Amino acid sequence: GTGTFHLGKTTVTQGRDSRYASTAITLGARLSRHTVEVYQTGAQTDTKLYGLTAIADTQLADTHSLIAFNHPHGTAEQLHKCIMDGQSHAVFNGRIWVPKVAQLTNASQLNRNLLLSGKARVDTKPELDIVADNVKCAHGATVSQLDANEVFYLQSRGISAAAAQQLLIYGFAMEIIDRIPVPSLQQTLTETVTQWTR
Repeated sequence: GTGTFHLGKTTVTQGRDSRYASTAITLGARLSRHTVEVYQTGAQTDTKLYGLTAIADTQLADTHSLIAFNHPHGTAEQLHKCIMDGQSHAVFNGRIWVPKVAQLTNASQLNRNLLLSGKARVDTKPELDIVADNVKCAHGATVSQLDANEVFYLQSRGISAAAAQQLLIYGFAMEIIDRIPVPSLQQTLTETVTQWTR
C-alpha cells in the first residue's frame, strides 16, 4: 500500500550460453527502491530487463540497474517505463558497462516516462560506459505527457476525453505487461492498471 516501504536488490551472474529475462512491476509503496545487477561472465549470453512503475500522490520509486559484460558476443535489452501522477517522483539510473574484452556486444537501453500531472517528476539517467570498439549499443530516455493530438483523434471516433486518456495510459503500460510469460499474472496486472487509470 501507499504507506509501505520496499527496498530490494537482485543480483544475477550469467554463464556461457545463458538467457535471463526479468519483468519488475512497481505499483505503489510510499518509497521503493529496486537495484538490479546482471553480470554476464560467458560468451553468447542474453539479458532482457523490463520494468513498469505506476505511481501517484507523493510516492517515490527509485530504480537502479547495471548490466556488465566481460566477454565477447553478449546481448542485452532493457526497457523501463514510468507513469507518474500527483506529486510522485520516479528515478531511473541504468548503466551498461562494456569493457575492451566485450567486443561484438549488442545492447540497448530505453527509459520512457509519462507525466500525468504538472507536479509529477522524473530523474532519468541511462548510461553507456563503453571501452570496446566493435559494438552495437544504444540508449535513450523520453519524458512526455499524454499527446493532445492522440486524445483528440480518439475523441473524434466517439470516445470521451477521460476514456481516451485511460486508453492511452493503458496502452503505454501494456507494452511491459504483455512481456510477462504467465497469463494469470498478466490478467491480474491488466486489471490493476485498468483500475489505476480510472
